[in-house]
Amino acid sequence: MATSPGQPSNETVEIIGQQPTTGRWSPVVGPETLGLLDYFRTTQSITDESRAVLQAEALRILGRCVPPDALTDSETGLAVGYVQSGKTMSYTTVAALARDNGYRMIIVITGVSVPLFRQSSDRLKRDLRLADRPDRKWQYFENPRPQGSDRRSIEDTLADWNDASVPESEHQTILIPVLKNHTHLRNLVQVISALDLRSVPILVIDDEADQAGLNTRVRQNDESTTYRRLLELRRLLPHHTFLQYTATPQAPLLINIIDTLSPRFASVLTPGPDYTGGREFFLQGGQLIRTVPPGDIPSANNALAEPPGSLLDALRAFFLGVSAGLVQSGGAGNRSMLVHPSQSTTLHREYLQWVTQTKDAWQRILEAPPDDPDRVDLLQDFRTAFDDLASTVADLPSFDDLAARLPHAIRRTHIEEVNAVRGRTPQVNWRTTYSHILVGGQAMDRGFTVEGLTVTYMPRSAGVGNADTIQQRARFFGYKRSYLGYCRVYLENDVRAAYRLYVEHEEDVRTRLLEHQETGTPLTEWKRAFFLTRALQPTRRNVLQLDYMQGTISDAWYSPDAPHDSEEAVENNRVVAEAFLGTLTLGDDEGDERRTPEQRHKVAEHVPLRHAYQELLTKLRTTWPSDSQRFTGVLLQVNAYLEANPDAECQVYQMSGGQLRRRSVDENSEIKNLFQGENFAEVNGRRETTYPGDRNIRGQSGLTIQIHRLSIRDDQGAEIASNVPAVAVWVPSEMAADWVIQDTQ
Repeated sequence: MATSPGQPSNETVEIIGQQPTTGRWSPVVGPETLGLLDYFRTTQSITDESRAVLQAEALRILGRCVPPDALTDSETGLAVGYVQSGKTMSYTTVAALARDNGYRMIIVITGVSVPLFRQSSDRLKRDLRLADRPDRKWQYFENPRPQGSDRRSIEDTLADWNDASVPESEHQTILIPVLKNHTHLRNLVQVISALDLRSVPILVIDDEADQAGLNTRVRQNDESTTYRRLLELRRLLPHHTFLQYTATPQAPLLINIIDTLSPRFASVLTPGPDYTGGREFFLQGGQLIRTVPPGDIPSANNALAEPPGSLLDALRAFFLGVSAGLVQSGGAGNRSMLVHPSQSTTLHREYLQWVTQTKDAWQRILEAPPDDPDRVDLLQDFRTAFDDLASTVADLPSFDDLAARLPHAIRRTHIEEVNAVRGRTPQVNWRTTYSHILVGGQAMDRGFTVEGLTVTYMPRSAGVGNADTIQQRARFFGYKRSYLGYCRVYLENDVRAAYRLYVEHEEDVRTRLLEHQETGTPLTEWKRAFFLTRALQPTRRNVLQLDYMQGTISDAWYSPDAPHDSEEAVENNRVVAEAFLGTLTLGDDEGDERRTPEQRHKVAEHVPLRHAYQELLTKLRTTWPSDSQRFTGVLLQVNAYLEANPDAECQVYQMSGGQLRRRSVDENSEIKNLFQGENFAEVNGRRETTYPGDRNIRGQSGLTIQIHRLSIRDDQGAEIASNVPAVAVWVPSEMAADWVIQDTQ
């Protein structure tokens, strides 16, 4: 990018010499991106390493987007971060980089409520320094309306890009934040429809992409209103990339791959070193998690007449943390507590009343004379909470120092109900005071930032068990490394377990996406297969046209129903099976001498499981949908087991010594029964087992593989496929692991 006449001489462009080959083109880092990264380093205290990662990931993401010099094209991408990990910082960097590389318009679809929209739009204006920078590189249009002057101003701004008399340094990039609401999106569509956008490169950023914008009526063969507006918008943009940002990618990944919002590429975001997420809270000892006992959970059968003991414990931990902040820093920044009882606003008011009454009572008691019995008892309760905090905070001030500041800490804490009961969710003014207690429900889920959150009290169940919904409630994740020891999360026991299992699932999805990211191939080629406990569903089913399968195989056989489904797959599997058997030393298996030839098999014992996995299982092709999904589950389980047990062994049987075994199919073209049953002989009036049945042909321990060679017959006995390999796998219980699979074919 050359410097134009009149451009300030201190502007620089950083040329990235070697870009990853996985991108469509190679963006360059220019003054807008460098200025933004400098701003982040100054205001967010990001390290040089974090700055380099942020820049590299923005380059990778934009490099997968439609090149700015393309005449007409569209693309859909997905950026996956952690909850509260800095996704806004990432997409703001991508937006700045897009401006450096000639994108003329950036549309940011964000927030499903006014407070969330205001939070995001204010952040955009602040980070891009729109209010105080000396130049006019950006033209900002917030929720544009067709009735005003916005359309004409946008049109005039775009015209400058095509006017040769306007220096490049005076080109302005249009920035349009819009509320993710069908009315505001309709207004934007009307504004955009009046513009000539041919050859205008546009970046559309969908913040919290798994929420609101997906088609919730796909199973009714219809389109939900907000989804329809997004389609209308995209149809009006001949040259654009639709870039989705989310921390819970289950829904975007599982929607039908032919859906216009289904991403064709994904980029996994790296959090900064101070980020603390699921691993710190749920996988590394759990010392910050406290269990809310069943008796403290309000329900129809358990009406609570007074504040539960666990809520009082949480309040004591919070107020001591506030006192410590006052002692150590004089109250710099914020400390906050989140009380998240349910979606019911009636319960919100009840908890709000309990918290308020407790605050007032403790304040009054602490102002009593030192020998007052209630004051002595209360301080003893606080000392117990102090001992608990001391187990995770290395530099905790003394109890006497904290007790001295407790009256001030409690008195100056602001308590607020945060919900949309009157149609508008109140916005929290974090500058009014150091410490806040927020009581609410869904309004404080997805996208809501709680400044300085230390204590979370969530006495609620997992609900319907959607994995992405549960994760989005985790406002307690974030950049908390410097004060992590003060954090406490109070959860019902099943919810605590659900979070731990979700974190394992989240890490699995990220690992698989990272592996695919390096290939540079379209996300449509990525197998939708990952671990997820069957106690959770990946997402709400009303946005999924294609169903998924959840399960595990434990002390059970996987066997294919239709190994003959595809001639191409049969030929592939025939070659793979013969090559694999050629690597083994096979011997006769043991058994009753009265067995028939079909019941006599060849066996190889002590086969390295990794060899069988790599040379046989991963090379097999399964095309029948139910076979494919279940077999992918087998591969997931075996691979996970090998990671922990690299020297594991298995047994391999060549059934009937490789002779053809006749099998018939039913009306669905599925094999009626792959496994031959038991055989018996009558001896002196007693029935003796001569053959235990195919299902019992397996090793005493570990995984067993059976390789069958079949002649497939129809119900009239006519052969419909010959020499068909069918591989059955016995998976022992020690290899059990829950998975979710979706067949996208």
